[in-house]
Amino acid sequence: MNATDRTPADLLGSALAADPGRPLVTFYDDATGERVELSVATFANWVAKTANLLQDELSAEPGDRVALLLPAHWQTAVWLLACASVGVIADVGGEPGVADVVVSGPDTLEAARACGGARVAMALRPLGGRFAQRPEGFADYAVEVPGQGDRFVPYAPVDPEEPGLIVAGREFSGAEVVERARAEATGLGLIGPGSRILSGLPYDTWEGLNAGLYGPLATGGSVVLCRHLGRLAGEALDKRIESERVTAVAR
Repeated sequence: MNATDRTPADLLGSALAADPGRPLVTFYDDATGERVELSVATFANWVAKTANLLQDELSAEPGDRVALLLPAHWQTAVWLLACASVGVIADVGGEPGVADVVVSGPDTLEAARACGGARVAMALRPLGGRFAQRPEGFADYAVEVPGQGDRFVPYAPVDPEEPGLIVAGREFSGAEVVERARAEATGLGLIGPGSRILSGLPYDTWEGLNAGLYGPLATGGSVVLCRHLGRLAGEALDKRIESERVTAVAR
């Protein structure tokens, strides 16, 4: 990866330039049987469309707070990088009442209504499917995002020293996210390009975010992100580790 990268969005840009076709995020939901694999290019396209939605349709500006009421999911990873691209603060599990924008999964819609700003609802259905009926007071992400542009340019350059992430009450700048992800990579078993980590950790801690997104991104690796991993029997887990060519595990 490029040593000059200062933000998570920089890391994604370098990954895209280096090898756009390699896998970046492979997602399993062991409650539904879903499996989705996203290459760097496909993931970056989702990020660009989401960043355009955030900047142009939701009028988010650098310094705004986006409460992400979402589980560990490939679409959550997209939102985290979209926030980094725009320069807004991704507040994971944050209080909707003090947020400028809220992004909610299907199970947290009532709590999300406390947000006085823009509200986006995520059905989190396989293949990025939409709600059967759009929740009142929310934009349906799956309806709004496909028509957004495939290329994103922020209106203002993102300052890597400004706050970019809040998780478990801890605030990080974009630069801190990159620096910490790189510093902790070896401890996760991410030893460079080609490393592939399986993570069953939730996204509500730094450890979960690092294993499930930032660490692989910072090292040229990839992640097998597993939701509801506890439902998978031991033998089936061993088979997944083998079939997905996993080199490290975070549980």
